[in-house]
Amino acid sequence: MRKFRTRLNSRNIGKAPLTMSEMFEDFMLVKKGEGLAKRTIAEHYKHFEYFRDYEQRELTADEMTTELFVGWITWMLEEMDYAPATVNIRVRTMRAFLRYCYEDKAWINEPIHKRFKPVKAPIDVVEALTPEEFRRLIGAIDDESYTGFRTKVATFVLLDTMVRVCELVDIKRKNIDFKTMAIRLEAGDTKTRVSRIVPISSRTARLLIQYLNETADFGSDYVFLSYEGEPITEHTVRDNLRTYGKVARITDKRVSPHTLRHTGALFYIMNGGDPFSLQRILGHSHMNMVRRYVQMTNMDVQNQHSVHSPLNYVFKR
Repeated sequence: MRKFRTRLNSRNIGKAPLTMSEMFEDFMLVKKGEGLAKRTIAEHYKHFEYFRDYEQRELTADEMTTELFVGWITWMLEEMDYAPATVNIRVRTMRAFLRYCYEDKAWINEPIHKRFKPVKAPIDVVEALTPEEFRRLIGAIDDESYTGFRTKVATFVLLDTMVRVCELVDIKRKNIDFKTMAIRLEAGDTKTRVSRIVPISSRTARLLIQYLNETADFGSDYVFLSYEGEPITEHTVRDNLRTYGKVARITDKRVSPHTLRHTGALFYIMNGGDPFSLQRILGHSHMNMVRRYVQMTNMDVQNQHSVHSPLNYVFKR
């Protein structure tokens, strides 16, 4: 196999060797052809730039070694003090690129992607709001203003459907079905590139109907709109939630779309929902994250234990 790779590389004798950046652009052409979402493509470029910031020079194939990439991981963990989860996101992109360089193109003679792996990350307790904190958040929102009412509706949708913020801002009016009480997320608008149906409650439906009536004159296909009738951005949603979280004096945890997604999933399980339907609603391809919701937070475990302690059974409490 090694000799075969050498013969492939020998075709470029007399030509300037490809730089790592040129290899990466070739890799990204393939990724774009696979139909990855624009945000995913942008993340691939961003993660490559993180490595470039570390090395600060252009590399050739001969200079791309296992030691170099292991050193990069060590630098991120020890010098930059990045969280393991952050490091792993960047490592996965580079491993996919290096696998392409080795297996698909034979540009490099070393299977680097097999020799440096994501670091072990501690499993953190899922951060979520309590029911009382969610009520405080809703109570802090000034729904007499347009921005406030839009934030209130978005907050209910985020908790009720557990959609990602990138999916929320792409929801279209035509995809809300009040007869079946569900929202259809189009494949091109989901992180997994797979369409799915998310149910909504009657409370959320009433708010959505009122909001859609108020924004009908804009004539937009999208649901959540700015004052000018343009689709709002993910940043706007995050900023609005952070602002009202401060008003609600929720200071010990982040008030964000992702926190609401965790919160909704946790409440769903606590309210008797089954893990398999939750997996479908969340759009997860595996059960790993759902298992974490089932395990609950320490506080919820304590509440459950207070009710279901083995000693309660012994002493018939």
